Amino acid sequence: MSSSKPKAKVSQPRPSAQELQQQYNRFQNDLQTLASKIGELEQEAEEHNLVLSTLDEALGEEPDRKCFRLVGGVLVERTVKDVVPALKTNQEGIQKVIASLVEQYKSKEDEFENFKREYNIRPAPAN
Repeated sequence: MSSSKPKAKVSQPRPSAQELQQQYNRFQNDLQTLASKIGELEQEAEEHNLVLSTLDEALGEEPDRKCFRLVGGVLVERTVKDVVPALKTNQEGIQKVIASLVEQYKSKEDEFENFKREYNIRPAPAN
């Protein structure tokens, strides 16, 4: 039969200074990578906004007006009324990915703060 006593936490040995440094650097790199990707996607979303604002005017005046769209590296000819819904869908998808990445960033940042707190890590002052 199993014992009903709670098991004590097994303490793991403290990582070496080099292991802590590597882990610290890994956290920083992960955060930098996420921030960079969020920035790229925000810029892409802004480009979608700009194109959509221009095409919305054309959609009201000339829905059958010709426009060109780059799809998978191929320039295709479409009408404004065909392109606008696809662009809106893409923009919504980009916004969802940005929100997901922001959540990942916050989670990783919290994990990093807990790591620094657990091992009492403070950045060295610049000389």
